[in-house]
Amino acid sequence: MGVLEGKVVLVTGGGNGIGRDCALIAAAEGARVLVNDLGAGLKGDDEGSASPAEEVARLIRERGGEAASNSDSVTSYRAVQGMVEQALDTFGALHAVINPAGILRDVMFHKMTEDDWDKVIDVHMRGSFNVARATIELFRNQQDGAYMFFTSTSGLYGNIGQANYGAAKMGIAGLSRIIAMEGARNNVRANCIAPVAWTRMTQSVPIRDEAHAARRAAMAEKIRPDQPARFSVALVSPAAHVSGQVFGVSGETIHLYSQPRPIETCTKPEGEAWTVETILSEAVPQMAGKFYDLGGAGAPPPKKVEPA
Repeated sequence: MGVLEGKVVLVTGGGNGIGRDCALIAAAEGARVLVNDLGAGLKGDDEGSASPAEEVARLIRERGGEAASNSDSVTSYRAVQGMVEQALDTFGALHAVINPAGILRDVMFHKMTEDDWDKVIDVHMRGSFNVARATIELFRNQQDGAYMFFTSTSGLYGNIGQANYGAAKMGIAGLSRIIAMEGARNNVRANCIAPVAWTRMTQSVPIRDEAHAARRAAMAEKIRPDQPARFSVALVSPAAHVSGQVFGVSGETIHLYSQPRPIETCTKPEGEAWTVETILSEAVPQMAGKFYDLGGAGAPPPKKVEPA
């Protein structure tokens, strides 16, 4: 018997990449699955298709599981409410949401258009709000609910050309944390994952140089979408008594990320005040040894910058 036996799971973006494997693995673990995917392109600017979601749902049914498909957009709150209603009408319940649905509009910030910004924020940030808000009261009332939101190292570390994507992903981490805090008394859990996997989104990131190309070639062989998908399924299961955390999965490596807390403090004695001059001459040099460099999402963990 699987860890999701008797549970119903909504998987957004379930027609491709990590979402597809989330849906398949959740079903293999006993869940009845509503597979959602708009079926649009990576940039979200072409017409959608019901085919990817239905293909995954059909595959689950062929393997003996229970699944239904949905091809609406997570950017519409009314559409997400419809997903919840579909799960309840089809399966009689809903217990968890795995939300990897996403698009990319990569461009340097000084060339980014309002549309580039709005489309990415709409799918990632607004989409995360929609799936959470449309389900939170149900989960609270039944004292049973779990979310797996998707953040990214592009937000946690930063990545050139992804200001829109990185901003949305950091917002999702904050949303997940607060939902976890507010949901604790009602057995509603929320975590987020920063996955590294070879998907169409990973492949779309521009190659900067030969070294970057070599790293990507190695990545394609070592990191697969089923690895973060398996972790996501495990964390929404009742067996995982975990909430409010930020995880990362890359290949067979699982990370627990730190969350922002003060790492250095400069305080003036009572009765004294910082001035512009003393901030520059005292506070900044004192903190400089713990500054982070500008390493991006593809770089090793940030190194500390030593004071001059």
